[in-house]
Amino acid sequence: MATPAINIGIKEDARTEIAAGVSRVLADSYSLYLKTHNFHWNVTGPMFNSLHNMFEEQYTELATAIDEIAERIRALGERAPGSYSEYQKLTSIPEEAGTPEAMEMVRQLVRDHETVARTAREVFALADEADDEPTADLLTQRMQIHEKTAWMLRSMLE
Repeated sequence: MATPAINIGIKEDARTEIAAGVSRVLADSYSLYLKTHNFHWNVTGPMFNSLHNMFEEQYTELATAIDEIAERIRALGERAPGSYSEYQKLTSIPEEAGTPEAMEMVRQLVRDHETVARTAREVFALADEADDEPTADLLTQRMQIHEKTAWMLRSMLE
């Protein structure tokens, strides 16, 4: 028996375009999750305890978010990317293979949270134009979280 066509009130080409954009948000979010987890494990220095705990809160939040983002892609009828090689092609988050000093970790995370917020904002315009309220809502939540996290991290640098 054939699978019924998706009929959620969003045209197929718009769904495909939105899902492609949300896949970029997923790749950015997963890359940021991985970097934040790396920094959690490897941070050192006088602010170790506060940064170690802060990074754990951040990567835990991201772990939940990436699942919600991937599920939205699936609800739009597309395959969610799920490999490092796919994420590497889609992400705007630069990889950190080394172990920077603690405040450089914070600087990178400020930049990267702002990057995810910008990616989400770009995709929001597509979702809004297609009257895709669930995707717009998800992206709004992500922008709020990433902007707030960037502000909190930036405050540590002042």
